[in-house]
Amino acid sequence: MWHSAMRALALCAFVCGPATALAQTYPSKPITVVVPFATGGTADIVARALGQNLAKELGQPIIVDNKGGAGGTIATALLARAPADGYTIMVHHMGIAFNASLYDRLPYDTLRDIAPVAYVGATPNVLVVTNTFSAKTIEEFLAEARAKPGTINYGSGGIGSAGHLPFELLQSMTGIKLVHVPYKGSGPALTDLMSGQIQAMLLTAPAVMPHVSSNRVRALATSGARRTPALPNLPTLDEAGVKGFEYSPWYGAFAPAGVPAPVLARLHSAFNTAIADPDIRQKLAQQGLEVQELTRQQFVELVQADTAKWGRLIKALGIRVAD
Repeated sequence: MWHSAMRALALCAFVCGPATALAQTYPSKPITVVVPFATGGTADIVARALGQNLAKELGQPIIVDNKGGAGGTIATALLARAPADGYTIMVHHMGIAFNASLYDRLPYDTLRDIAPVAYVGATPNVLVVTNTFSAKTIEEFLAEARAKPGTINYGSGGIGSAGHLPFELLQSMTGIKLVHVPYKGSGPALTDLMSGQIQAMLLTAPAVMPHVSSNRVRALATSGARRTPALPNLPTLDEAGVKGFEYSPWYGAFAPAGVPAPVLARLHSAFNTAIADPDIRQKLAQQGLEVQELTRQQFVELVQADTAKWGRLIKALGIRVAD
């Protein structure tokens, strides 16, 4: 019996030793947080808002690296090819689930090659229009769209982007016909919205709040299941008559598949500590992002469920992105 116990201890030391040592020494150098979009977007806002707290918690500098392009797939491919050591991670949104079905030949498999690390929170989109547009409410917007099909142009950060798919969902639920104008990023689209070149956009609350507050664009409704505290007087699309409409993109951190479990656990804990900071919560809440802590397994299941859910909708609507 004594010999059996010794063998068990020896086996544990052999199997568990490296993992334990890794957990104790990680991280020992700066960590790069890849953001798959340009500066100023919500993913970038989240990464930079959390960066200082992550650095404090992990004891190493956090380097935010924006790698925009192709709806976030360039950065995701970079992450999939990165060493699985926890020194390259990514802050992305629900678009990572869209992309699994939007592209025919991705250089990675979303569910196989990418490991969800930590959930950060979710935010509704805000339906905003240019100030010269006649509609002052979402009811007036829908009425004009029905009366003049094909005359309202809406912009997005590209085909299949987080600003494109909810408009496709809105059209499928209401029967309205709008014209999609895809841009290479939501920033240029927002510039054209403010100048009146396009009439409408659906943007995440953190990205659009400064422009709503400064009256550069007019907000008509939000896309979540309930009103956002950031814009408490603004109705949801569901309240305004589009019954059942609900769209709240989430944000989270990801790593390459194969990162050792102790490192994933360390990163998960660091993100949860960062988002638990009352100042961070208040800062993100003021911009419309509702922070919430999930277990890593819950986040894994959410990514899997949304990959399947949006895959069905994308297929039904026939939306594809040319490779």
